[in-house]
Amino acid sequence: MWRRVASVSHLFSHSKSTKFNQGASTFKIWETFTSESEIPTPSKGSLFVTFVLGGPGSGKGTQCAKIVEAFGFTHVSAGDLLRREIASGSAYGSVILSTIREGKIVPSQVTVELIQKEMESSDNYKFLIDGFPRSEENRKAFEKTIGAEPDVVLFFDCPEQEMVKRVLNRNQGRVDDNIDTIKKRLEIFDELNWPVINYYSQRGKLHKINAVGTVDEIFEKVRPIFAPLSK
Repeated sequence: MWRRVASVSHLFSHSKSTKFNQGASTFKIWETFTSESEIPTPSKGSLFVTFVLGGPGSGKGTQCAKIVEAFGFTHVSAGDLLRREIASGSAYGSVILSTIREGKIVPSQVTVELIQKEMESSDNYKFLIDGFPRSEENRKAFEKTIGAEPDVVLFFDCPEQEMVKRVLNRNQGRVDDNIDTIKKRLEIFDELNWPVINYYSQRGKLHKINAVGTVDEIFEKVRPIFAPLSK
């Protein structure tokens, strides 16, 4: 099981070198690659993280399920973790609920702690972090806590009109699935997510996916990115 390695606030405890740190050198190899380059194949047990970015309704979760099935990743959805925390009735939950209803981003240290706990509870070493980071503050908090950068960053690029239509049609009962909140989320995405996308693009880690089409058509654009992992 994964163990904690660092702290971004008083919410986190300190510990010595773990598998998170041991995988850090693997991430640095990415600095010399472009977004069109093949991904580094991790050795068995080396931490391998993929960030999955895109606006609400861009199809991130659906594609993550396909990646899990094909390549054996563990799917960690930031949104699902936050909604689960809300349902638990914890002190965090009430703060998260009011923040999400306003279409704002939950404080980084809260989300990072939930993601880290989920990763620690898994015996897998390959993770899809879905819907995170949503801001530069998120990114820096994750990298400081985990002690490494992601190997791959997927960005599902989808027209705003299509995203709004998908969210309104999915009818999953989410507190943020209404037109007013969707518009706020899209505004925040435009303001805060693009710096993250540009950052990883400059580091040669970003893979931009055209997220228009059927689920299978879109996945055929994703599959080649992870093909080295099946060798």
